Amino acid sequence: MFAERFKNRLAVQHENGLYRSPLEINQRDGKYVVSGNRRVVNFSSNDYLGLGASSELRKKAADNFFKYGATSGSSRLVSGNYSLIARAEKEYARHFGYDEAVFFPSGYQANLGLLSTLFEKGDAVMFDKHIHASSVKGITLSGAAFFGYRHNTMSHLEKRYKANGNCRTAVITESLFSMDGDFLDVAGLLELKKKYGFFAVVDEAHAFGVVGRKGMGIASDVADIAIGTLGKAFGIFGAFVLLPEGVKEYLFNFSSPLIYSTTLPEAHAATALDVLEMVADSHNKREYIRHISRYMKESLGKAGLETTGDAHILSVLIGDAARSKKISVKLLDKGFYVFPARYPTVPSGKAILRIGMTALHTEKDVNRFVQALRAVYDKTE
Repeated sequence: MFAERFKNRLAVQHENGLYRSPLEINQRDGKYVVSGNRRVVNFSSNDYLGLGASSELRKKAADNFFKYGATSGSSRLVSGNYSLIARAEKEYARHFGYDEAVFFPSGYQANLGLLSTLFEKGDAVMFDKHIHASSVKGITLSGAAFFGYRHNTMSHLEKRYKANGNCRTAVITESLFSMDGDFLDVAGLLELKKKYGFFAVVDEAHAFGVVGRKGMGIASDVADIAIGTLGKAFGIFGAFVLLPEGVKEYLFNFSSPLIYSTTLPEAHAATALDVLEMVADSHNKREYIRHISRYMKESLGKAGLETTGDAHILSVLIGDAARSKKISVKLLDKGFYVFPARYPTVPSGKAILRIGMTALHTEKDVNRFVQALRAVYDKTE
């Protein structure tokens, strides 16, 4: 019964060009990954500053895990509430200008644990239709009424608010959108927030570490709560949520994913403190990634490829899902790995090649990639 269902649904995925079979990586080597006998330039990484590939961070992490061990041995609310974790959270809150912070094992769990707990029946949640799947899942689990608004369109958000808002209304969005690569209209959202007084939660996972002063993101003026990840520009793993006073206590008492998960080990907290200092000192890397990202976007445009993105995430519009996958496979044969984002990650019929730029990429890499993509694009139906 179940096996037949699985088989049928997988067959539909194949037919629609949506079947997913992730590339098996044998080794990571800086900007390269090795798959089988192929060493290819990786344009699918979120290691934006290149810290995850750095020997300095690897050494710090290894030393911390040797000193503190590899597990906390418990959930946070049993015997895993180590003072070092609390100290790291306080330092993250201080650095980003919030009252409190709490760590989660992943960005997905952070969004799920936060949003499913924060809201409840009787609340109204407005969300940008291009937010991450984990945020959507958290909202739906909360029991609140929820209403999507057109991507980054403040006039539509206001229309939704007037029709459905109440005294307990929140807006959920991102500061740098993970697939479109565009920045949030911060000024427009701030204007509406001042006008209507709603609560704002902003996912800055792809912005923290890379954009803003010392990599502190762009949404601090509008976000009551901000979500960050340590698995992208920060080069390790896990996530953090930046909070106003009192919300951490609330999560400790009511957030099921936080209460019932083994907490991250002390070694992770120690490494998170190390990497926070490294990120703050990465001004030159931030300047360079801005340059190389602009160079990539301009090069793609000159090659006649329709491209969106305001920063280090760029999207080349393909449209057809099956075609995007074919192009990705052909690029792999030419020495480049780029991710074909298809439905439901992006809207149906709007498949893209999602390019993640890092401080490890060079202009030579860009030139070779654009030349290969142009050739493959023209020959793939």
